[in-house]
Amino acid sequence: MKRSITELSKLDSKWLGRWKNLPLGTSINPRKLAQPTKGKKFIVPMFPYPSGVLHMGHLRVYTISDVLSRFFRMRGYDVVHPMGWDAFGLPAENAAIERKIDPATWTKSNIAKMKSQMASMLADFDWEREVTTCDPEYYKWTQKLFLLMHEHGLAYKKKAEINWDPIDQTVLANEQVDAQGRSWRSGALVEKKSLEQWFLGITKFAPELKADLDILEEWPSEVKTMQTNWIGESNGTTVTFLFNEQSQKSANSQSITTFTTRVDTLFSVQYVALALDHEITKEVAEGDHNLRSFIRDQKLTEQEDSKAGFQIKGLYVINPIDPDLPKIPVFVAPYVISGYGEGAVMGCPAHDERDFEFWRQNMGGNAPIMRSVEPLEGTQEEGPYTGKEGVLNTNAGKFSGLTTKEALKAMQSQLVATNLGTPTTKYKIRDWLISRQRYWGAPIPIVYCDDCGTVPVPDEQLPVLLPKVDALVGKNGSALSNIPEFVNCECPSCGGHAKRDTDTMDTFMDSSWYLFRYADAKNRNAIFDKEKANSLLPVDMYIGGVEHAILHLLYTRFVSKFLSSTGEWTNKEFNGEPIRRLVTQGMVHGKTYVNPDNKRFLKPDEVDLTGPQPVVKETGKIASITFEKMSKSKYNGADPEECILKYGADSTRGHILFQAPVTDVLDWDETKIVGIQRWLRKVLTLAETIGNSKSAPELDLGKLNAAETNLFNTVQNTIVSVTNSFSKTLTLNTVISDYMKLTNKLVEDGQNSEISGIVLRYSFLELIRLMAPVTPSAAEEAYEIYCGASHLEWTSILQADWPVPAPLIGTNTHDYKVMINGKFRFSHSAEKTLGKDDLITKVIESANGRKYVGDKTIKNVIVKKDAIVIIVK
Repeated sequence: MKRSITELSKLDSKWLGRWKNLPLGTSINPRKLAQPTKGKKFIVPMFPYPSGVLHMGHLRVYTISDVLSRFFRMRGYDVVHPMGWDAFGLPAENAAIERKIDPATWTKSNIAKMKSQMASMLADFDWEREVTTCDPEYYKWTQKLFLLMHEHGLAYKKKAEINWDPIDQTVLANEQVDAQGRSWRSGALVEKKSLEQWFLGITKFAPELKADLDILEEWPSEVKTMQTNWIGESNGTTVTFLFNEQSQKSANSQSITTFTTRVDTLFSVQYVALALDHEITKEVAEGDHNLRSFIRDQKLTEQEDSKAGFQIKGLYVINPIDPDLPKIPVFVAPYVISGYGEGAVMGCPAHDERDFEFWRQNMGGNAPIMRSVEPLEGTQEEGPYTGKEGVLNTNAGKFSGLTTKEALKAMQSQLVATNLGTPTTKYKIRDWLISRQRYWGAPIPIVYCDDCGTVPVPDEQLPVLLPKVDALVGKNGSALSNIPEFVNCECPSCGGHAKRDTDTMDTFMDSSWYLFRYADAKNRNAIFDKEKANSLLPVDMYIGGVEHAILHLLYTRFVSKFLSSTGEWTNKEFNGEPIRRLVTQGMVHGKTYVNPDNKRFLKPDEVDLTGPQPVVKETGKIASITFEKMSKSKYNGADPEECILKYGADSTRGHILFQAPVTDVLDWDETKIVGIQRWLRKVLTLAETIGNSKSAPELDLGKLNAAETNLFNTVQNTIVSVTNSFSKTLTLNTVISDYMKLTNKLVEDGQNSEISGIVLRYSFLELIRLMAPVTPSAAEEAYEIYCGASHLEWTSILQADWPVPAPLIGTNTHDYKVMINGKFRFSHSAEKTLGKDDLITKVIESANGRKYVGDKTIKNVIVKKDAIVIIVK
């Protein structure tokens, strides 16, 4: 029976219809009941923004999570595989502005579309745990989380210089600005503004966030490295530089505090540089027009590698390691980061490349430098010596002759003794700025009263609801500030007139805790039940893109550790970490056609694809093919819905897994999906032929012949390989190749008269059980065909137990690769005791031998250790 591509493409819709008639609860298909002894598996794909359209990246991540959840269900685990919607944020708000509608209406419609698309790809989610971040029943608890942080001193408001997106008209966290100073979403060059903003004190958890990366053994090293670098732990010394007696003294300070990891270079300090917004800078600028002009110009240019400097006249500090050294001038320099360290740095032109360039630019090209550290071997003739290992020279006074490591300890001890320094650990990470001047987000639950000041909204008044709007217009700041009925309110403390905070929270706040809500999605009385969270978290497997390494994943770890520290959940054995294993799938790239003459991207209809190579219709030249990130401008997008409709969900799922390892970039090429379809057709054909075969009532392992033993052992090895791929290595591409190999083996052995029907039946049933997680409707179809041919009652293969490998049966057989005229054609298993002539006869008379040799004249046969070489005319 040959099955057409059309029939394969209709299998998923057929079985979705069949499954609907079964008592399934919220599942799309039957499930195996969990075995209490197995425990739980919490498998979570990162939830999407509901744009209304699934893209190929979605299809890949949800295929991976669905396959794994189905596998663990068949093994008897209590699997939780939820789905939700990251529904607040700028995309929905901007879309609503363009369409002049309420973003809630837009979002609700998109969610309905995407749920239908997820069902069409056969993704089996636990919809009873569904969360939607823009639902008041969800953001009520986002607001409660904010208030918990406020109660514990982690949520605070301060005036700060912030990153302002001029296109989206909102504040951006540091993490949302790329290396070129552009907004991660709009691409606009970010501006600096000074505003009162809400922050969360993630820096208080910086030591734990850094240290506990070591226990995340099942996280990709790439992600841990990215977080390590972002947290930016530095061990060094806080050093105090006192003003000298002759200097003008700041009215509010007698010294400048700096942080350095190279206290051993103190003898080489030749200047101290202050950030543009350092308190001393501000105070001096009040009376210095030139400094004010310098600060304004530097803020306008915003050059990260700027070596510009402004020397404050008459202001000098004393070297804390030796007050007799020359006085040290003080500069204002844009390269000094105000939020890191102390907003002031010591400059050592002799031992730092940037300091060297700054010194020469501001003091002249011939300005001398003071070297106090030399290489352990040889000499540094010119320029700065930046090596961290060296020996202090005679310029270092009593510390001369010490190695840098020895000097660091000795000089740090002296600074501590003179109260001019302390050992310090600093972190590059800044507190999380969460204020956003937009409408579509969770309102910050704070009111401002003239009499009571800043007042948190009490629990009984949560959620602070977003006011309903018929349409959003424009992007000029927060829409909430223009809605009087929202702004004006009663003070929860005194009952007097008050005003609400009109900012909404960063949407990463919504996604920072949704894993916990999955544990108790319907709870109307608490953010989640502690016992339910304790029993379900941490997540066993979290699947999503590496692009979330710093933002979402770091914030999620922070919030989880905060909740653990307050006793909202207990996770001492994993230090409050929310995710045990992180899987970062690669991107999906699309096939891109490029004009060889002008390198222009070509639309598919501009290319003739009827021949073996793509031809540019306009010129007749061969188009170049590359695989690049899918985008409209490159005309290389692929629609998952169209693909599923054309090829079927099973073929699409199999193709996604087969084309690349999970963590690699997947080059999407639909022309190769034919290989998956060919395999599935073989399986369905086998279902009928093997189902119709005569069979003994049960398998007797003690009576297997050599060929049967070989097939039996192949099945066991396949079970072991596939199980290992699903449970440990996640080499899901090899799972598909394992399926194909076993299928081809069954096709081959089905023609071997030495193999009994019962062995073929056993092997086939193991195959379709192995296939069920990846190709559920094809596995169901194959089992139904098999049951019909075998006159057996059908039950869902999805409720079957996962195959357990049996011990391999010892064999006296040997596997030979059969080569015909230099090409490998098939493998043949034969008894080791067979003589050469009998072996050749068995090979030639086998089903494959008859197929490939047939009536051809055999010129020569060579038997080697592992191969039989046949030469025919």
